[in-house]
Amino acid sequence: MTPSKRGKKAPMAAGVDRIGALPDEILHHLLSFLPAQEAVRTCVLARRWRHVWKFTTGLRIVESEDAPRSLQDVRRFVDYLLILRGHEPLNTFEVELSDFSQDDAPYLNLWARFALLCKVRGLTLRLYHTNFLCAKLDGLPLVSRNLTTLNLRGVTLQRAFLDFSRCPALEDLRMRHCQIDVDKISSLSLKRLSIIFCRSDLDHRVTVSAPCLVSFTLDSFAGRTPLLQSMPMLESAVVELGRACTDFCHNYRSRGFCAANGGARCANCLAYSDETSNTVLLGAIYNAKHLQLISPLGMDSVLSEGERIDLMVDVPSLNYWKL
Repeated sequence: MTPSKRGKKAPMAAGVDRIGALPDEILHHLLSFLPAQEAVRTCVLARRWRHVWKFTTGLRIVESEDAPRSLQDVRRFVDYLLILRGHEPLNTFEVELSDFSQDDAPYLNLWARFALLCKVRGLTLRLYHTNFLCAKLDGLPLVSRNLTTLNLRGVTLQRAFLDFSRCPALEDLRMRHCQIDVDKISSLSLKRLSIIFCRSDLDHRVTVSAPCLVSFTLDSFAGRTPLLQSMPMLESAVVELGRACTDFCHNYRSRGFCAANGGARCANCLAYSDETSNTVLLGAIYNAKHLQLISPLGMDSVLSEGERIDLMVDVPSLNYWKL
């Protein structure tokens, strides 16, 4: 055989399944990027693919634009999916649905708990509604040694759901358009916390206890601003008090903020229900290396004169807006 012919490779026969020839671990990873409905459909490709979908490392329960289904059809599909799949480990579990109602909330709770049994590392529950009536989660605390990321949108959080004392690996918590009706958000491992366009209808403040936090974002919170406990490891913080925030001084327009005079403080200047006035935000984010404070009413309405001076001196990287 001549050298030129020896170096040539024989062409692959037509109809050969090149993707199916990949190792199982790679196929499991690839299928995790598909919506669950499409991943399951691969079982009809060939005998090689019959059970591959059962071991995918991620499940995405999302609505299909090509073949829209009713929410009842989606629920039925997911129930069968979880039964047939079993408890094989998961890296990610994502639910993204619209027109979700409170009647569907038990299914969402069941799916989330199933994902935790599968040792999921990243859990995403993302719901879209035509109004702000969020689906209520069951209020029981999450229990997982593997969960590292929790992404929530359009759900109501109540009772002990945000008590992460039994999630020692959790590092990233993101909440958007959520109803937060819990007394406390607590975690000893949390490093990144984002609360965006959320609200609370409680008559007292939600307490945030996350001593290992390094990044904190609070944007357009409706209701009383959460009360932040000590965050000694905090590196960056962005706090934007939206117009739905109730924490502006009632006396600001008439006679200046309460801290400027020796009279009694208004209700919004009291951080605690026992009528003490310890700081709500600054005591926790004061030592951040990068700090942004934004208020539609101007910073004068949320900070006293002494607090503004101390911030400009001790936080040289402070970005300061008056909108």
